[in-house]
Amino acid sequence: MEQNLHVGDVSARVAEARSTLARLGYLNGDEADISEWKSRQFVEGDKQFTEELADVLKAFQQSRGIFPSGALDAVTLRELRHASYELGARVLNYQPGAELVGDDVAQLQTQLQELGFYAHRRDGHFGEHTYSALMNYQLNSGLQDDGICGPKTLRALSLLGRRVRGGSPQAIRERERVRKAGPQLAGKRVVIDPALGGSNKGLTVSGRYGDVTEEELLWDLATRVEGRMIAAGMETILSRPRNDDPQPQERADIANAFDADVMISLHCDRYPNEKANGAATFYFGSEMGATSLTGETLAGFIQREIAARTDLVNCGNHARTWQLLRLTQMPTIEVVLGYLTNPSDVATLTDPMARDRIAEAIVVAVKRLYLLDEDHQPTGTYDFSELIAAERS
Repeated sequence: MEQNLHVGDVSARVAEARSTLARLGYLNGDEADISEWKSRQFVEGDKQFTEELADVLKAFQQSRGIFPSGALDAVTLRELRHASYELGARVLNYQPGAELVGDDVAQLQTQLQELGFYAHRRDGHFGEHTYSALMNYQLNSGLQDDGICGPKTLRALSLLGRRVRGGSPQAIRERERVRKAGPQLAGKRVVIDPALGGSNKGLTVSGRYGDVTEEELLWDLATRVEGRMIAAGMETILSRPRNDDPQPQERADIANAFDADVMISLHCDRYPNEKANGAATFYFGSEMGATSLTGETLAGFIQREIAARTDLVNCGNHARTWQLLRLTQMPTIEVVLGYLTNPSDVATLTDPMARDRIAEAIVVAVKRLYLLDEDHQPTGTYDFSELIAAERS
């Protein structure tokens, strides 16, 4: 879909969204399967984008870790289609390079996880981990271990009855990985991902030292973070060269190939109203699926450290299912450092000393992640020179 749809627009895609939301229980009315929408004849009223539909879309977006804009964009339409699948609606199998995605896959992952066969992220993608877990379950259940979730496998799953609930193998495994890594930063691998790049310079703002582009601010901050991490003995790479603007998939591929422990993606924001201001952090998760416990913890540390060391308003840390967060195999944090449409945020971000403080906040937050129960320093008071001394002791 090339153009976002808003209140007042008329489109068959609005009717598709309306039909799916009704089927999911958000609206009263038609409950037809979304797979049939192209062959159906909708009345004109179904195609009308109303205020009521916008409100319902916001609720759906919130539940899926999407910014609740109330608009029908490509991401929201994708999530609506994923949500339309329930376990048993189709045969699930592994298709390398063209993975099946949907809530039915997430439901399968949940069942396999509760049975102890799947200990990875419940992301709704039928990838290698899901394939291996399903074959292992089939082998242990006396089924043909072909990794295909068809009628026989579904019937076997349904006959298991009540399962143990409440634990999260993924969360336990994440916590254990952090614990085993130890408190020292030396040897930890981090990918620093400055947004934009190449010809995509973003907004140009007027700072205390003249005009500067959004890309320049983010690149400068990325190098400040990188320098401090290298000083602490960490292995770092940048997700892009200065003259390139990779897609999220390419940035994720670089991080996965580097086998990073953490990825930190740096962004700025904008808004038509200059009153919007403040910094926020985002990690993988939503109300409908799994949450990265390590990502949530690190996002909280980064958010609190930045708020304590700068004048940026604390806008909190939030779960999202954005592409980069979903595609990376390690905890990934997107740090939105303020609004370039807000004069106060611009004054902070164009101040080199403030960028130094933000860089130190990020490195200190990563250190706090690995300290676990040994972290006793109040937020905003852990000095970078103390961190270096601790690393060398």
